[in-house]
Amino acid sequence: MKSNPSTLVKLLLIGCLSVVCVAEDFDFFYFVQQWPGSYCDTKTSCCYPTTGKPAADFGIHGLWPNYNDGSYPSNCDPSNPFDQSEISDLRSSMQKEWPTLACPSSSGIAFWTHEWEKHGTCSESVIDQHGYFEAALNLKKKINLLQALESAGIQPNGDSYTLQNITGAVKDATGFTPFIECNVDESGNSQLYQVYLCVDTSGSDLIECPVFPHGQCGAQTEFPTF
Repeated sequence: MKSNPSTLVKLLLIGCLSVVCVAEDFDFFYFVQQWPGSYCDTKTSCCYPTTGKPAADFGIHGLWPNYNDGSYPSNCDPSNPFDQSEISDLRSSMQKEWPTLACPSSSGIAFWTHEWEKHGTCSESVIDQHGYFEAALNLKKKINLLQALESAGIQPNGDSYTLQNITGAVKDATGFTPFIECNVDESGNSQLYQVYLCVDTSGSDLIECPVFPHGQCGAQTEFPTF
């Protein structure tokens, strides 16, 4: 029996639409952690969250979908706003591992709302809202940046270190090359601010970064106390 050409076309179209619906709309994630001492040691300073001063450890800044050409999607689905009831079981972990340092002091809801609505919605073809925040928390458990740096003799005591040594310490511990972002303290000195590692589109496995953000650190970079 001959197939009806129009039926074949319809089936092909349905197949293509199905692929489009589940295709990733990005190429990889940046998983970004920030050092609270460097966030606070600037001209704008910081405010501790309402839960109190965070631990002296790297905190999550975000899990950001990115493209291989260095650009990134943002605010992808206004119809899917942050819903704190979706992450109620994660909230205590998020307060500890993903604290807000912005002023005025707050609970973290505004910070997490921003991260989900600007970045998380652009990965919703792969992971839902709960899965997005859970993926970031799981990555934080895998990647102990402070331990990696301290094991290499790089201490958060205000001393300065070379970018090569900082990068090497993180690579030795994780197996992957990080991007190090610096900011400047009140005196204009370069200081270790954020560490970027790249993650596959599932949000679970580290990969080598296809591209790094723009920016540079000074020849000597401070690692301030917190």
